[in-house]
Amino acid sequence: MPSPTGAGMAAPVPKPRARYTIDRNLQNLQRSFTESVSVDEPDVNSRPEVPSEAETDNPLNGRHDAVTESAGVGSRQPLLSSSASIDDYTSDSSDDVPLKPQENVSVQQPNSTSTANESQTGNTQHGNDPVPTLVLTKPVKTKKPRAATIRVSRRKSSAAGPGAALPDTNRRESAVSRSGWLDVWKSRKHNVLWTTFDGQLMSLWKKRTDKFTEHVFHVSSITNVKQQDKGRFSIYFRKKHFEFMANTDAVQEGWVTSLHASRGREAPPLPQHHGPLTMKEPRSKVYAAICGHNLWIYNSKEDFNLGLGMTLVSMNVASVKQTGRHGFSLITPYKSFNFSADSSKDQTTWLNQLNEVIRSALSCSEVALRLWASPWNKVCADCGSSNPEWASINLLVVICEACAGVHRSIGTSRSKVRSLKLDSKIWTEPLIKLFIIYGNKASNNVWGHNVPAAEQILPDAGQEERDAFIKAKYCSGLYRKTHPLISNQTLLNQRLCEVVCGVDVEETLCLLCSGAKVLTDPQSPSAISIAENAGQALQTELLRHNEFIEAPTCNQQKQDPKQIGLEELHGKLEDERFLFSLENESAACDVLDLREVISIFNLSSGQTHEFEALTLMDSLCCTADAQDSLLSHMLHIIRVVMPGPLLDEELDGVLAVSRLFLREGGGLQHAEVWATLRPGEMLIYPTLPNTPCSVIPLKKNTHYSLHSQENTIELTAAEQTMYLQFERDQSCSSWFNLLPKAISSKRRGIQRSLYMLPVGLSGSVPPELERCISHITLYGLKVEGLYRRCGTGTKINQLVKDLHSAPAETVLGTGELDIVDVAGTFKQLLRQMDELIPTPQRPDWAKAAAAALETDRLQQYRRLVSKLDPDNRATLAALCGHLYIVQLHSQVNRMTAHNLAVVFVPTLFQELAMNTDMVRLTKELIIHHTLVFLSHPEAVEDEIITVF
Repeated sequence: MPSPTGAGMAAPVPKPRARYTIDRNLQNLQRSFTESVSVDEPDVNSRPEVPSEAETDNPLNGRHDAVTESAGVGSRQPLLSSSASIDDYTSDSSDDVPLKPQENVSVQQPNSTSTANESQTGNTQHGNDPVPTLVLTKPVKTKKPRAATIRVSRRKSSAAGPGAALPDTNRRESAVSRSGWLDVWKSRKHNVLWTTFDGQLMSLWKKRTDKFTEHVFHVSSITNVKQQDKGRFSIYFRKKHFEFMANTDAVQEGWVTSLHASRGREAPPLPQHHGPLTMKEPRSKVYAAICGHNLWIYNSKEDFNLGLGMTLVSMNVASVKQTGRHGFSLITPYKSFNFSADSSKDQTTWLNQLNEVIRSALSCSEVALRLWASPWNKVCADCGSSNPEWASINLLVVICEACAGVHRSIGTSRSKVRSLKLDSKIWTEPLIKLFIIYGNKASNNVWGHNVPAAEQILPDAGQEERDAFIKAKYCSGLYRKTHPLISNQTLLNQRLCEVVCGVDVEETLCLLCSGAKVLTDPQSPSAISIAENAGQALQTELLRHNEFIEAPTCNQQKQDPKQIGLEELHGKLEDERFLFSLENESAACDVLDLREVISIFNLSSGQTHEFEALTLMDSLCCTADAQDSLLSHMLHIIRVVMPGPLLDEELDGVLAVSRLFLREGGGLQHAEVWATLRPGEMLIYPTLPNTPCSVIPLKKNTHYSLHSQENTIELTAAEQTMYLQFERDQSCSSWFNLLPKAISSKRRGIQRSLYMLPVGLSGSVPPELERCISHITLYGLKVEGLYRRCGTGTKINQLVKDLHSAPAETVLGTGELDIVDVAGTFKQLLRQMDELIPTPQRPDWAKAAAAALETDRLQQYRRLVSKLDPDNRATLAALCGHLYIVQLHSQVNRMTAHNLAVVFVPTLFQELAMNTDMVRLTKELIIHHTLVFLSHPEAVEDEIITVF
């Protein structure tokens, strides 16, 4: 074979298989990087070329990856690009794969420069012949974001109302620090992530409101940053890399500039302790390291060596406790991390190390330590700083020193600031208990109910930004959860006097922030004296500190839609997120968390296919070319926002879905619910999952009226009158406009049961029981002694009769005594039913209850449940699911799982009720109802049993 260069000497001919085959590793590499690959043939005795230091440091030197092959033995040694992921070089097999015929193959001759270089390294044939290069070229495939699927017109506004400046989604920008939405590729995986950079750490989050990252790394781990075209740039580590895409070139330039400006920062100190762990939920192997006051969690030890973390947990806001033989839990205000070590020795080491770090982070007074026992109180209620040492005793918030300064500036008529360390006399036992039980969690549920993610301040917020946020939150009440009675001062004060007789401190706080007066008519008893007479020490303490406090005024000013900017965007749905882009296939410019949606309305008419989705701040009008495409998007959003799973039949023909406050009859108690409007009916869903809905039939004689000033619709169906109060005036008017269409449409008459059973089984719950469960879930979960109190016998008998005849139209009261009557009716209905557990099967249940191990008992319960009649099984599942929800509120209603078991065991097992094993059995059916009723018996061995 003549030399390709024309020299007289022939080159050795390698074996065909070694010459024209490519290893599967190389095929994976081509697929990952979609770049050209060149295969060189060095001399048998020569060594593979070693890349220079410059080539090693720069992962983008040249456009080809070189792979040397020894002609004599057919072995291949790849020269790995430092930008490649180690995963991309991992192969399941060493088998060779032949070249595909359609791939382009050419032989290139080395130029004089390369020949000289090869001569110096000995990479020639017989000392002077250059080596021919086989080049395999494949077209470069550019990674693109997924195409948009629907057109979106968005009106975006601020909580600050008309004339306020709109928040900038990239508001944290400077020479170094930066934040914004970016399209991110890690290997082949694409995602849109909220990305922040503070000059030290780069953090990638799934949502802006998330507290724990998807990826996090220190700038010292970066080996190179490469700017590319079309808004793209890449960040390289030693063996892995991320690819990013910004929605504009200006945003890309800002990121690259910030990253380059931060190069050369000192690496963080070495970890005090590190090692492998198993993380539960989801179960996976991880690698963890304690660095300073943070626990870093990595996907693998390799990522630990690269400095590429998954997330980090600040020990300032965490506590740790042992769970099981090798396990331990790390508890934070936002999430609990459950780990398992390889041995008891490793578990002890981790516990000691973590506790030592936590102790070093906490050095404070006894009051502070007691308040920090609640995870929510370990971070500032306003900015999220760790270990706050100040509090506003009337607002019920624990705050940091920086925020405390702003609270002082707004005056004691708004916020009474006290130190956890210095003001020891003010911290009475009731006040400490008030903060431990409620504190930041309850207060932010009220004062920070609807804080937009773009307006929430962080610990590093500037003084001006901090001032504006805190004054907007507490002086203007822009983010508060207003009470439904806010527009009527008389009813607001009346409701306060009712609530303080019970234990619902959160509603008291909501009433106070909405303007309810502690002191009203001097001739009538004050709310403080009423709470004292009722023996409610915590209510009394809260009222005393709010006796002369000024509440924000009720601002009913509406924004003119014409004054709000309209954006034309392209949208696509991804799980619980709505991604927006300026062009069809461009990078995302903004992301909406679908759980922020409060209303959806189907506005389709004729050839126009559109629906409207509302959040507390924004209005989205989504348009599609076809009805099927429109419905797929709308139903996806509905399934995300609703509190529990929905049957397909429940969404058939749906016209509207909205979150609202429901008030029935003349009572003042409101329940927060979700409602759907369908042809001929309205469905009411409690916000708690796995609870039944109420069906309100809409007939031609249904009367309805609009109270626009209160965003309320009054609806009278049969003898039942209810008030639907919406959070936005636009939601109220749209619902009101769709009511005639729903009333005039024929009801579908769907047979539904809200209690799911395993696939292949069916069963239904009597409608009268579902109505009682639904009503008690809406209005009775906070009634003390709910199922232990006796109602009025005559009223209970009448309710039983009415519910048997017309369960959907029976009027049920919402007062405390009315709820007790409904609970008594529910127990009476259960007693009148045929035996839920037939008498012949009860000995088997007693035998199962006597088993020593809980796992054995649960396995037997599941087997016995599977033998029940489908209707009995569905009803028993409904009962236990409802009682599980009730015992979740046992701190208020005093109905623990044990107390509920004592009440209901005679109904279920009658003559066996005195057996303590049967009481325990009933308690376990309540606590483990999902495990017992909704899965197959053979799967119990793999389940993790949680004992409460």
